[in-house]
Amino acid sequence: MSAHVLTAVSDGTAVITLDRPRALNSLSLDMVRAVTQTLLAWRDDDAVQAVVIRGSTEKAFCAGGDIRFFHDLGRATPQQGSALVEDFFTEEYALNHLVHHYPKPYIALMDGVVMGGGMGVAQAGPQSRVRIVTERTRMAMPETNIGLFPDVGASYFLSRLPGRLGLYLGVAGATIGAADALYAGLADHYVPVADLTALEGVLSSGGGDRLPGAIAAFAAPFKAAVGTSALERNRAAIDHHFGAGSVPAIMASLQADDSDFARATLAMMATRSPLMMCVAYALQEQGAAMSMADCLRMERAAVRRTLENGQVIEGIRALVIDKDHAPRWEPAALADVTEVMVRQILAPAWPDHAHPLRHFHGAA
Repeated sequence: MSAHVLTAVSDGTAVITLDRPRALNSLSLDMVRAVTQTLLAWRDDDAVQAVVIRGSTEKAFCAGGDIRFFHDLGRATPQQGSALVEDFFTEEYALNHLVHHYPKPYIALMDGVVMGGGMGVAQAGPQSRVRIVTERTRMAMPETNIGLFPDVGASYFLSRLPGRLGLYLGVAGATIGAADALYAGLADHYVPVADLTALEGVLSSGGGDRLPGAIAAFAAPFKAAVGTSALERNRAAIDHHFGAGSVPAIMASLQADDSDFARATLAMMATRSPLMMCVAYALQEQGAAMSMADCLRMERAAVRRTLENGQVIEGIRALVIDKDHAPRWEPAALADVTEVMVRQILAPAWPDHAHPLRHFHGAA
């Protein structure tokens, strides 16, 4: 078990606390393994009726995977990545699949930063999930900013958002708050920070299958206090521009619009990997008609191909290591991204019988 994952069980409610505050609770391989082992044990434990997952710091629920780990190991063998990096993605996606199909109420307290891998352990399947946000919530799938694409099942859960919100969040990598998360369907309830102590009382009161209803009743009075959603305000523009049919068409549509939203979105997309924006778009287009299991298998193969081309190492270098914010993307311009390049990333990396996630199941 990891020193950065704390667990407790009381009155039928089990709690997982991600406890790596200096790294904003970003997931290491040991943490992924510890959470997985814990959820597997609790799944068949009659003494556990509901699971709560939370972060140990007000700054973050979970900021994603440990990208410094990817950079350091990836540099050792930049063309093929490393065995540990491969293990991380395989085991992280296994955890995402487990969470999606968890048979007991699964409550994610998404206070603070919730990004990348943090979304993967929060966006459980619709039959079990309860996702709580606060005014400190800062949610994003920003992977195109580091030369990757939204993964951890994002081709499933982003592609199912209303209109073109999923493409906006996944391709552009925008950061949203509580009101936006609720509007998009990426959260269920809003609880102000000042009332989190009272919420703890609800979470620790037991009740098993009744806990989601108790949370909903507790959070109901705060619904009007969440504020207005920028996504809702800009929904018509998002659906118009991101419904253009391709990333180049989206950019052209935005360039023809002199609004503040269009200018801000163009500036944001100018910093993203051109190739990975196109891959992110293609993954959502395919994922919209696929099960969670198939989406994770597709993403796992795409990660393998992406690790081979070195985009992730360069993106992490520019953003986190050297912090020059000047990634040398390959190709550097969107106009130079070809359909062949995108298809190469999405091509199967293993025969079906040898895929590391071949045992995943589930029609949804």
